[in-house]
Amino acid sequence: MNDLLRRALADARLAEADVARRVGVDPKTVHRWLAGRVPYARHRGRVAALLGKDEADLWPQLAVPAVRTDPPVVEVLATYPHRWAVPRPVWQQLFQGARDEIGILAYAGLFLAEDMGIMRALAERARGGVRVRILLGDSDGACVAERGSDEGVGESMAAKIRNALVHYRALGEVDGVEIRLHDTVLYNSIYRADDDLLINPHAYGIAASHAPVLHLRRAEDGDMASTYLESFERVWAAASPVG
Repeated sequence: MNDLLRRALADARLAEADVARRVGVDPKTVHRWLAGRVPYARHRGRVAALLGKDEADLWPQLAVPAVRTDPPVVEVLATYPHRWAVPRPVWQQLFQGARDEIGILAYAGLFLAEDMGIMRALAERARGGVRVRILLGDSDGACVAERGSDEGVGESMAAKIRNALVHYRALGEVDGVEIRLHDTVLYNSIYRADDDLLINPHAYGIAASHAPVLHLRRAEDGDMASTYLESFERVWAAASPVG
């Protein structure tokens, strides 16, 4: 039963036949409305106008609640098909824009170590009070050996790490810079500057330089970027300081 409609008819002193005549339907139709059937939209509007009511007052089940939607949080700022396709200014701006923390997690990261501009930016940020943490693979570790085998480069992976360490060791003499070695299976390389991250997913048998890169921004706890930041911290906690 639609008690709301029945009460409204009673308040307006209208009988079923009166409504049927003025809306232009059969009295049996009005009777079915009172029994609970919902009228077609064109009839609902006429009945509501006749009774001086809003449709939602007579058929509240049809009311659509107002839904507040916050603007979508943009987490993925850019994508690149390969690491080598990331423009150098993107790397430069990432690290130069850091105000609190920089983090690098890779096996070798040689492409950064050989870039004097990047190394200079890391040193300047550290001297400016930014915490800089660098995680490189242990060249004698089992995971590095396995990665080299998977990529078909053998000992070259370990050699790249030793080469990179030559460059990073000088950076490690700057206050605020910490370097550790890890023996971890890396599913991604992570390059972080505060809440901005460049994520380089690893693909089996593919060199990291040929794998894609995602530019993420941390917006809130538990979002996509937070997952990678947690991963970084887990590797850092298990890694060993460079001797």
